[in-house]
Amino acid sequence: MRQTAPIRMEVTQDRLDRRAMAAAGVTVLLWASAFVGIRGAAPYFSPGALALGRLLAGSAVLGVVLLARREGPPPRAAWPGVLVSGILWFGAYTVALNWGEQEVDAGTAAMVVNIGPLLIALLGARLLGEGLPPRLLAGMAVSFTGAIVVGASMSGEGRASVTGVLLCLAAAVTYAVGVLSQKPALRHASPLQVTAFGCFVGTAACLPFAGQLVSQAARAPLAATLDVVYLGVFPTAVAFTTWAYALARTTAGRMGATTYLVPALVVLMAWAALGEIPGWLSLLGGLLCLAGVAVSRRRDPGR
Repeated sequence: MRQTAPIRMEVTQDRLDRRAMAAAGVTVLLWASAFVGIRGAAPYFSPGALALGRLLAGSAVLGVVLLARREGPPPRAAWPGVLVSGILWFGAYTVALNWGEQEVDAGTAAMVVNIGPLLIALLGARLLGEGLPPRLLAGMAVSFTGAIVVGASMSGEGRASVTGVLLCLAAAVTYAVGVLSQKPALRHASPLQVTAFGCFVGTAACLPFAGQLVSQAARAPLAATLDVVYLGVFPTAVAFTTWAYALARTTAGRMGATTYLVPALVVLMAWAALGEIPGWLSLLGGLLCLAGVAVSRRRDPGR
């Protein structure tokens, strides 16, 4: 009996790890697909209007799911994290990223925003006591190098205004703080509650852009409007929920490292959906991102 209990605990932990990895996989796949949706909607919607339209669609879906599952508001103890993540991640991050990508080329934006996972790991160690395992640090270093290579391969237009870089940096910081705010909230509320009410808060924060959204939606082609709806339903409602599910079962640092899969997937999706044939530099960067994530997800000996 003394041997059976530890074995059962290990089997249960392995199952939880696999479920968390599957949820994280859904998240990064859908967040990578957002690249295509944003490319389709951005010419017709301003940064704030695009953010509000996306969040409105996401809130509608999450609200229906909440009612179907009969889950009410999160407990009081979860609200500080929900409010901070809602305002900074769902709201400020989305607007800053949309705006920043209009001021700089896609490659520069990708390189600056990918500071976010590094900030998550460093702040998670400092504020949440998660520690910095050597494999996590090594994997993130490899992945960050890959993100820089991918970004360099995409930087063909030479646009890099100071305003755009600062906006992308703000997006990275608000992303990191949003993730770190979610982690303690998930101790008191379900992933669905944290995601849904975070999205509601972010939507409320973006309501000043309602006038722009209405006027621009009236002029936008149907395809662009459907892109906004897609961004709200899948990369927001679905992906943020699976993210919260995985985040509740692992450290913020490891989850942040997982998002380095996004640049590699974006290269492949841009190839498949937009016909943008990647060069060897993009493929090399994507492989580095994949290798780094693989290293970061491995457990250190004795852990």
